[in-house]
Amino acid sequence: MPESAAAPATAAASTPADAVTDGAALPGPAQVQRLTDVVTRLRRALRSSIRTDYPWESLPMAQVELLQTLATGPLRVGELAARQRLAPNTVSGLIGKLLDSGFVDRQADPGDRRTARIALTPAGHRQLADWQRAHERRIATALATLSAEDSTAIMDALGGLERLATALGTETPTGASDEPGGTAG
Repeated sequence: MPESAAAPATAAASTPADAVTDGAALPGPAQVQRLTDVVTRLRRALRSSIRTDYPWESLPMAQVELLQTLATGPLRVGELAARQRLAPNTVSGLIGKLLDSGFVDRQADPGDRRTARIALTPAGHRQLADWQRAHERRIATALATLSAEDSTAIMDALGGLERLATALGTETPTGASDEPGGTAG
């Protein structure tokens, strides 16, 4: 029996991780730890290999993630901070570096002249496209070294991984409230 099918459903759900969804038991702590470890290793391996294979790729991941977020359109610093789950002063520092590199610029906010929106420049769009193509090549090369069964299993898992990323991105942190200025209760 597969490892995931062997885990019994818990009688009492004390946390969301202990709950049963759609009649199927959620993964146990060891499986969640394994997923966490694999995701961490994948990110580290991709970041390391991309810099080895493509030495021109020098943008820190935090800056790349800001460029990816800005690819959908200009945003205020506070909006960027909220989407990235970073402090506004951290985002301001990252934006300063991207401004110096010529990858973003400040634009007047048509809805509020007191604020500015940050937008990708043509150079920023090119940098992001180059980064994306390099990562796609690197992943395709690595996938080609795997068995057909492993490649298929990875591709089949993409939908679930996308939903997991969405769930993690919309999750309210423990102890926080969904209401502004409120507390958990």
